[in-house]
Amino acid sequence: MKAKDTNRLNVLRALLAETTNAAKTSSPIKTDLQLLSLLRKRAAASKMAAQEFSAANRNDLTDKEEAQIAVLEEYAGEVDTVGEEEITRVVGEVIGKMRTEQKKVDLGSVLKALVGPAGEFDGKPVEKAEVAKIVKGML
Repeated sequence: MKAKDTNRLNVLRALLAETTNAAKTSSPIKTDLQLLSLLRKRAAASKMAAQEFSAANRNDLTDKEEAQIAVLEEYAGEVDTVGEEEITRVVGEVIGKMRTEQKKVDLGSVLKALVGPAGEFDGKPVEKAEVAKIVKGML
C-alpha cells in the first residue's frame, strides 16, 4: 500500500467489501475455493466491462479494467488446488473401481463418488468443473 499501487488497492478494497457482504448472507466465504470463485467472478465481470468500454471507444476505462484483471488473475493463481494430473489419476481409479464392482458408470455417479460426501475429493481444494471435464473426457 505504501507503493501507491492504486489498481491493486482498488481490487483489494472491492474484494474485502464483497467478502464482508458475503459474511452477512447465508453463504459466507469460508474456503479458498469460494474465494477463488469470487476472484474469477470479479475477473469475468471486469472482462465484460473492458469489452463494453472498448466498444464505446473508452480506452482509459478499458486500460483500468485490464489492469484490474491482471491483479485478479495474479491473486487467483496463488490459490492452491489439486492438479490436473492428480485429478486424472483419481478419476481413472474411481472409474476402474466402479467397473470392477459392476456399478453404473455415468457422469452423475462418477461425480458423486468423487466430489460428493465421503468422496475422493471431499474436503480437498478441487474445482468441480475441472473434475467434470476430466470425467466427461474419460467416459
